[in-house]
Amino acid sequence: MVSVTDFRPDHLRDVPRILATGLRLRLGWYAMPGAAGLWLWSLPLARRSGSVSVWTSEEALRGFVGLQKHVAIMRRYRDRGSLRSTMWLADRFSRTEVLDGARRWIEEDAR
Repeated sequence: MVSVTDFRPDHLRDVPRILATGLRLRLGWYAMPGAAGLWLWSLPLARRSGSVSVWTSEEALRGFVGLQKHVAIMRRYRDRGSLRSTMWLADRFSRTEVLDGARRWIEEDAR
C-alpha cells in the first residue's frame, strides 16, 4: 500500500514548523508494524510538503494514521492549509515505481 500526501500551508511563516514536525514524526516511523518505506518531500518556495510511505497493508497504514501523535499533528494544522492525499496498492515493491508514481501525482497538481 502506497500513500502520498501533499500539504499546502496558507502562510509561509508556517513552513519551517511544519517541516520540523514532519521530521520529528518520522523518527518513530520505522518501528511501526507494517512500515516498508518512507520519503519526505518539500517544495518550500511553493509552500508544499508531504510524504510518500509504503506499507505492507492498508491496515498497517490505518494504524499509523490513527496514532495519537499523528492525530494531534493533523488537528493542529488542519485549519492552517489544505491537504490532499492518494493511495494505491502496488503489485510489488519497487522504489523506482513508487517514487515515479508519487512524483507524477505531486506534479499533476502543479499544472
